[in-house]
Amino acid sequence: MADFLLTAAVLAASAGLGFAVIRRIPPMLHTPLMSMTNAVSGVVVLGALLLFAVRTDRLEQVAGGIALAAAAFNVVGGFAITHRMLSFFRKPSERAGEEHSECRTG
Repeated sequence: MADFLLTAAVLAASAGLGFAVIRRIPPMLHTPLMSMTNAVSGVVVLGALLLFAVRTDRLEQVAGGIALAAAAFNVVGGFAITHRMLSFFRKPSERAGEEHSECRTG
């Protein structure tokens, strides 16, 4: 239980610090930072999976499941936003071809 309380305190401190740092970043830099947060979320996914490799109590399993779901959501969303951002730098003819190919496959 002491380990869980320490982990919860680290989570709370890092969430507060992260919010304070991100709040001061100009909006035009938010999308390029998605690449970095994808890497961090990938580490969280690995950590959550490692948590399930050892015997844990129910509370740790629930916390690990929530962390795994949130990090996976962040990774997928980050890749989607980065893909959309990069499409803005393509020529209009390349973008039109991509939209049609997505319609055919999807």
